Amino acid sequence: MDYSKILDKYENSVVLITGGAGCIGSNLVRILLSGSPRKVIVLDDFSSSYLWNLPKDNRLDVVEGSILEEQKLKQVFYERPDFVFHLAAHFANQNSIDHPETDLMVNGLGHLRIMEYARLTEPQRVFFAGSGCSVYGSHAPIPFKETMVSLTLDTPYQIHKLLGELYCNHYHETYDLKTTNGRFFNVFGPGEVPGPYRNVIPIFTWRAMHEKPLLITGTGDETRDFAYVGDVVNGILRMGVFEKAVGEAINLASGKETSIKELATLINEITGNPAGIEYRPKRSWDKSNRRLASIAKAKELIGYEPQMEFKQGLKNVHGWLKSYKSNIVESIGPSAGLW
Repeated sequence: MDYSKILDKYENSVVLITGGAGCIGSNLVRILLSGSPRKVIVLDDFSSSYLWNLPKDNRLDVVEGSILEEQKLKQVFYERPDFVFHLAAHFANQNSIDHPETDLMVNGLGHLRIMEYARLTEPQRVFFAGSGCSVYGSHAPIPFKETMVSLTLDTPYQIHKLLGELYCNHYHETYDLKTTNGRFFNVFGPGEVPGPYRNVIPIFTWRAMHEKPLLITGTGDETRDFAYVGDVVNGILRMGVFEKAVGEAINLASGKETSIKELATLINEITGNPAGIEYRPKRSWDKSNRRLASIAKAKELIGYEPQMEFKQGLKNVHGWLKSYKSNIVESIGPSAGLW
């Protein structure tokens, strides 16, 4: 994928990425560093990510800490970043159900503190990693369009992702802060470590590599909109510099629908897994049978065009997990592949 024209707009800039060691963040870091930024700063507490997932580069400054820590926020905003990509979050629906107060603190108060420091330092753009899988709820018409949000949501994570958008809108309208909300769908790709609370693709692929059956919660006919991380990063970078994105919520997705049964079958085929598929009861909070985003607005406003073919993206995930297997096992412990 050619990022060169977009990366030119980040030349000689200081870029702050919260949650920069995760799947999306680490890919964003790598792509930015393939251009000519003056500095990329990552703020990450490594609660769900790992330092080894980041490249080595003298233009990269990694600060270990939480978005709740005032001292760390003062440290990174002292650099007066030109661009802020706020990706840090207390991640996953089930995790938010198990730990609702932590979810509120990180995804609510932590996000508010980012907005306050951005208001004081006035970066050119503040990008917020919202969630299209959250704000549309369970009953929005298909395909999901940005004009629709739901106030009937299923988990604290979903509630707080909507709260994050509302804060961005408030700071844009009240303080003229140039915010933009990217509504992610089911992002996948190299850089995501499997484990509890993680997304389905790294978990399925890791289990398949261990010749374990892939566990589907539900019938398998449920669908998701799986967006490759390289395409999503392209959208993020575009939202960071296109003026038409300011003050807008924009879906970043593939615009295609894939069933979980189809996904599991493809992963078993790619990995040569003989163990097949097993079915489990659907989780009580999961009321979303279909997810499919409209990407018409993204195409119109920022020229967003997903390019990765789905099966090739799955092969890339498999290749990355094989390449980093020793790091992953060391990081997630002896239970690797057993959840």
